[in-house]
Amino acid sequence: MGNKTIRYKKINKNQPIAVASAPVLISPQIWLPQIWIYRFIGNLILLALIIASAFCIFTIKSNLIGKQLGTLSHQFYTISGSFGFNIDDVIISGRHHTSKDELALALDIDRNSNIMQLDLSAIKEKLENLPWIKKVNLHRSYFPNILQIDIQEREVKSIWQFENNFYPIDAEGNIIDAEYIPTSPVLLIVGAGAPENIKDLMTSIQDNEEIFKRIKVANFISKRRWNIVLDDVEHGITVKLPEDNIHEAWQKLLNLHKTVGILKRKLTIIDLRLQGKVIVRLRKSELDSPQQLKEIKEHKI
Repeated sequence: MGNKTIRYKKINKNQPIAVASAPVLISPQIWLPQIWIYRFIGNLILLALIIASAFCIFTIKSNLIGKQLGTLSHQFYTISGSFGFNIDDVIISGRHHTSKDELALALDIDRNSNIMQLDLSAIKEKLENLPWIKKVNLHRSYFPNILQIDIQEREVKSIWQFENNFYPIDAEGNIIDAEYIPTSPVLLIVGAGAPENIKDLMTSIQDNEEIFKRIKVANFISKRRWNIVLDDVEHGITVKLPEDNIHEAWQKLLNLHKTVGILKRKLTIIDLRLQGKVIVRLRKSELDSPQQLKEIKEHKI
């Protein structure tokens, strides 16, 4: 290979150097993100929500739907009544103390009433608010259109004497706010708080029907315990029951009556309040002399 001579050109530092560059193309149009359509859709949705909310508020305040439904219901019951759905009869069973006027006022229906329109739940509530009614069962039948009402009335188990007033009491100890004239002997209870506690007492002392019939008065003493008076209010036997374990004490009394005939004796008091003891007091007329009355103050069985 031949030798080539390379020559270097000296560059003047002060002389500018031209640098070639690629041409730049500039578009005449500018493209921005198209967000206006989303804003438009959002405004439409917001406007629809405002209109819907305003319509709901107007409907609620004016009860527009309720009025329309009420009108349609009235027309339906009127038309159905013309096709024979009016009440033919109302049959009531189980009524003893509740008057017909009280029932008619509570029912507030007549032969022009549509049997399909009756609100049985509302009728049941009205009837059970009457003083004598404890429970009501309702049933309606069609052709003939009859409303059957079965009533269970409260049963008087005792009469509460309080502040010279007398109130009939049912088996649960509820006061029956109505006039009542007994047609057969009824247990008399006295003392503040007696109705609220009579249920427990009745549960404990009804085992022996013969002895139970001899009870004339149950006196609730100091809102704590019971005294039971047998045979006669003034000259009968007073059985003092404990505050607790009434059933156990009463069973003890029944057992003593069965074994030794304690309730056949001429006694004035049988005290069952002490655990393991029964204290009795004899009637004065049964004592032979004042000396015996002094000696026999209390007899323990």
